[in-house]
Amino acid sequence: MTRLAERLVPDELWELFRRVVPETVVIRPQGGGRRRSGDRECLAAIVFVATSGCTWRQLPSVFGPAWPTVYRRFARWTEARVWARLHRVFLDELGAHGELDRTRFAADSVSGRALKGQLTGPNPTDRGKSGSKIHLVVDRTGLPASVAISAANTHDSVALQPLIASIPPVPSRRGPRRRRPAKLHGDNGYDYPHLRRWLLEQGITPHIARRGIDTSQRLGRHRWVVERTMSWLPGCRRLHRRNERKPEHFLAFPAIATSLINYRRLTK
Repeated sequence: MTRLAERLVPDELWELFRRVVPETVVIRPQGGGRRRSGDRECLAAIVFVATSGCTWRQLPSVFGPAWPTVYRRFARWTEARVWARLHRVFLDELGAHGELDRTRFAADSVSGRALKGQLTGPNPTDRGKSGSKIHLVVDRTGLPASVAISAANTHDSVALQPLIASIPPVPSRRGPRRRRPAKLHGDNGYDYPHLRRWLLEQGITPHIARRGIDTSQRLGRHRWVVERTMSWLPGCRRLHRRNERKPEHFLAFPAIATSLINYRRLTK
């Protein structure tokens, strides 16, 4: 492998990825044919697309596989939910090392422009231009616990329940796996009685800003961690503007970005 590929996919990341990547067996009864491109080279090329923001056709040849091969591997892995499983592997490792703090979670969202595709809509914060929204919930230290996407005109209150429900059960140094945080902080976009009741039914104490009552200074005491994590997402330049028509392909890149954030905490 080249130095660039080794830097994008270190040995530690590759060992964790091997836990979730499905094995592909190529059978050629007639014999011959080209050797199948390595999964590690394809993963390095996908990470390069995510972090650099280049298109598939702009992939440099240093990775080995041609861009159609990399894209087909990306589509196959996305269909097999490899990125969601990889995100869960990192959460398991963080929980086992005591890095995941469940005492207080925070939720927020960010919108971006989108060209075409499903789960797009007029962005009310961008003069009604087409866009998509990324929803994120993080732990007390800002580690992403769950990520989802929606159309830009989807209200945050609509996405909160499925976002919280998608948090996987994570182990800890002591005791069984836990799925729910003790508290959840959110801005006034989540200030609805039915959401507060639902959170209490899940055993989660809601700390949600009340519209017209709580000030931004008081609100930011515990929510700054999710805003900081949101500021880390543009490090994955593919998220600056959505180019994927299929929503599952677009969701793969926030999942890759959050996995890389968790990986850096795991290896710091």
